[in-house]
Amino acid sequence: MELTTRQNLRLVALAIVGPVAALLMGQFATFPNLAPWYAELIKPTFNPPNWVFGPVWTALYALMVFAVWRILRLPSKSAGRSRALVLFFVQLVLNGAWSWMFFGSHSPMLGVINIVPQLALVAASIVAFYRLDKLAAWCLAPLAAWVAFAAALNVAIWQLNI
Repeated sequence: MELTTRQNLRLVALAIVGPVAALLMGQFATFPNLAPWYAELIKPTFNPPNWVFGPVWTALYALMVFAVWRILRLPSKSAGRSRALVLFFVQLVLNGAWSWMFFGSHSPMLGVINIVPQLALVAASIVAFYRLDKLAAWCLAPLAAWVAFAAALNVAIWQLNI
């Protein structure tokens, strides 16, 4: 069944709302805590400069919007669609909550507690998306790579600042 322009625009809007909400939720916790708290933490040698995070996350959120839009467009009775969407949106909640746990609470340890299941949910989302739409799944692969890197960085920061 072909979607009408109006239906497709509603799905695009729905696909945008979740990632933008996670982005804003994260920024509200991150920006006020970059200085002095984060700036004063001991960081590992592989910590990228702060300016890298904005462009990377912008690209990742854009890929997430496209990926979830592709899944939302599938018929609602598609086998595995609901599960894929639940996995995706739960990882997105953890994504936004990470900033509050790490930055907002000034706790790299809480960040680790969040990012490990977050990475598992990103991986599960990729598997669930792959069964429905391979391109949507591949669009989440950079997210998995970045969250894995972020997990290693988070663990290192936690260990260096105990």
